[in-house]
Amino acid sequence: MTTRLLLVRHGETVWHAENRYAGISDVALTGRGHRQAEALARWAAERGVDAVACSPLSRARLTAAPAAQALGLVPEVVEELREVDFGWGEGRTIAEMEAEDPAAVRAFRQDGESGAFPGSEPPGAAGRRAAAALRALAAAHPGRTVLVVAHNTLLRTALCALLGIRPGRYREVFPRLDNAAVTEIELTGGRTAMRSLNVPTGHGPAGGTEGSPA
Repeated sequence: MTTRLLLVRHGETVWHAENRYAGISDVALTGRGHRQAEALARWAAERGVDAVACSPLSRARLTAAPAAQALGLVPEVVEELREVDFGWGEGRTIAEMEAEDPAAVRAFRQDGESGAFPGSEPPGAAGRRAAAALRALAAAHPGRTVLVVAHNTLLRTALCALLGIRPGRYREVFPRLDNAAVTEIELTGGRTAMRSLNVPTGHGPAGGTEGSPA
């Protein structure tokens, strides 16, 4: 049976203004982020969503909560949907890292896998764990529609893993997922089909440029 997964990046966080990499750091939503969550809830209420799942990080749980409440559902917290650990880059901006080690940033820009930040989780590994979690959700909800709230880099690496795209290209193929925007995929057995990418649900995308931090 075919399961629809509606993949959503959490709402805007307080680190967006400075474009800092928020991986495993538990960063709060802004007021705009909370409004994006409410807009997502209104959107989801009209889409026949059967289940809600989210990352354990608070920015994802708080984005998922209004939709779950509107749908009368209890969100399933999935540990494997946590964001990538950015290691050396965690909590920093590209400009800060480039000032310290321009060669490392240049390598990252050229290939996200071979040039992954020192001490970080490689995109390939992140994509495999996320893809496995999404396949497990599909198996648990056959023929249903599941809203999945997670993170920018995590979801992009998952899409690469599911669609057979080399993980080092995740930034090139999927430059960014906007806050509270929806990317729809269908899982049927071992096959994945993409139905839409980065569809807004209201309140527009947040700012941010280089690297599209989480």
